[in-house]
Amino acid sequence: MIQRSTQSLPQFSEATQKAIGELRSLSIRTLRRMYLPEQGLFAYRFRRDSAGDRLEGVSRRYSAIVLIALAGEPEEISSEILAGQSIQDVCSRLLCSVRQSNDVGEVALALWAARALHHRDAWTALDRLKSLAPSERPYPTVEVSWALSALVVENEDMVVESLAEELAKRLLATFQKDSDLFSHWPAGAAPSSLRAHVACFADLVYPIHALASYCRATYNTDALHAAQCCARRMCELQGAQGQWWWHYDVRTGQVVERFPIYAVHQDAMGPMALFALQEVSGEDHTPAIVRGLQWLIDPPEISGSLIDAQAGVIWRKIARHEPGKLARSLQAGASRLHPALRVPGLDIALRPGRVDRECRPYHLGWILYAWPADRVARVAGHAGESQHHAAALANS
Repeated sequence: MIQRSTQSLPQFSEATQKAIGELRSLSIRTLRRMYLPEQGLFAYRFRRDSAGDRLEGVSRRYSAIVLIALAGEPEEISSEILAGQSIQDVCSRLLCSVRQSNDVGEVALALWAARALHHRDAWTALDRLKSLAPSERPYPTVEVSWALSALVVENEDMVVESLAEELAKRLLATFQKDSDLFSHWPAGAAPSSLRAHVACFADLVYPIHALASYCRATYNTDALHAAQCCARRMCELQGAQGQWWWHYDVRTGQVVERFPIYAVHQDAMGPMALFALQEVSGEDHTPAIVRGLQWLIDPPEISGSLIDAQAGVIWRKIARHEPGKLARSLQAGASRLHPALRVPGLDIALRPGRVDRECRPYHLGWILYAWPADRVARVAGHAGESQHHAAALANS
């Protein structure tokens, strides 16, 4: 059944409601620090190590994600984050910078931002996206999902039904009915034999979001069914203490490797996908969203939280104490030999608990996207409060 949902969300405790408000406020303050006015883009990351705290690099992908989020925020918030610069001007620079890009992900995200902002030059990103043939070439599922999400943004100035339909079909072709998960690569691609059966959490949430959004625009029930099945399986696999695990076996629908656990999955990507599904179907996964937030506030793998109010950041992830990506490689290899096979004893030999002390702007952008002011007001049971609530949070 397809239905639009606007009800309040009463399952959030007062403590969780407070945490959501604090996440929004922190995101706004920290994005101010991450914006580079001279480049008109956001830094790649904030990092802390033995040399101290610093911003590193520049990212067009992350800049686009922040613009997508700011499209739903009051003008005073976007102006504050962008150092007084016009969001339309910032989007113009982003569009100019991706005109010759061969990175389908950053082109898709730039198009999504431009369409969300009703930018007059959004067509330039659309033309570039079409030239990259996302419905034909072997791009990863995440990037195809971003492209579909970009094409179904509610924007009457640009109708792209045929390409959206092709991308939706491509995503549906990656859906594995035996596991209710989406594969990392589309059918016909030639991935590494070691990890051909492995999908990551992003391979689940972005297709759920894209197909739910596509259903909202077209009432396509096949898209809705796949999104619902994946969301249900994803929630079934959630850790007992709210962890959104990292790697999954698309053949069986089981977890391959649990770590690292990324903060962005807990407070932003998981909620944004499940809320997109709820808005079009009414299917409520609020308990899973709440558990994910509670893990972020008080993760059992460490003493303390990934939310560092003193530093003004949310640290990126909790990983194992391991060289490189050893645990993921071992578990991928073992499960490749047999779907039920796992390397035992990794929680002892490669103990989880290492905090990755960096923060990336896309994480903070997705927080604002997942938790816009009107949703925060509904969580608190005050559906009439929206833009004023956002401004108050920005200044808190």
